[in-house]
Amino acid sequence: MSVILAKNLTKIYQETAVPVKALNNLSLEVTEGEFTAVVGPSGCGKTTLLNVLGGLDSPTEGTVELAGTDITQMKESKLIDFRLRNIGFVFQAYNLIPVLTTLENIEFIMLLQKVDKATRNKRSLELMREMGIEDKASKRPSQLSGGQQQRVAVARALASKPKFILADEPTANLDSVSTANLLDIMAKLNREEKATFVFSTHDQRVIDKARRVVTLEDGAIVSDEIRQ
Repeated sequence: MSVILAKNLTKIYQETAVPVKALNNLSLEVTEGEFTAVVGPSGCGKTTLLNVLGGLDSPTEGTVELAGTDITQMKESKLIDFRLRNIGFVFQAYNLIPVLTTLENIEFIMLLQKVDKATRNKRSLELMREMGIEDKASKRPSQLSGGQQQRVAVARALASKPKFILADEPTANLDSVSTANLLDIMAKLNREEKATFVFSTHDQRVIDKARRVVTLEDGAIVSDEIRQ
């Protein structure tokens, strides 16, 4: 069953004297439970594609349907609620809230979803153990290393068990042991919760784990490999 359906996506940025076409008439269909890596050289459109798929950016042309809902036609208030309830994001820049502790950052999405405190706490502590940061619960982002902040960001994205997880270079600041642990956690959620994962990555370790590899070049798909 198709859960992500992007049709004829074009994204043109007009900020400079010469417009930049980040996506070029790109179409992509992702079925439920896929574990997909989007790869390609820097500037090929990977991050833009994830942002458009997640409703963080609007396409210049084209449409995106998530679980049958056309998010490109949604009003901003409804789109915010849809993202909150359905999508987990992992950003390259972490986007942690500076004044919150590790535990509070991980709980934050569940708090917005009005999940009860005991459930929030249990789920967050479980993820912190799995990510090897259980001793950082009371630390704020400024007190953590880049790799630790990345693990907090990933735990926050996974905490509410979203239908879709969009991850922009999720292992960029992780060592090999942390990367292996993270991929195991994601694979478990993918398998047990049927969560659909789309990554952008340069990391061969992530690419090797992916069951589908979509290669972009100049904002267009040039290769789409399905693996057994």
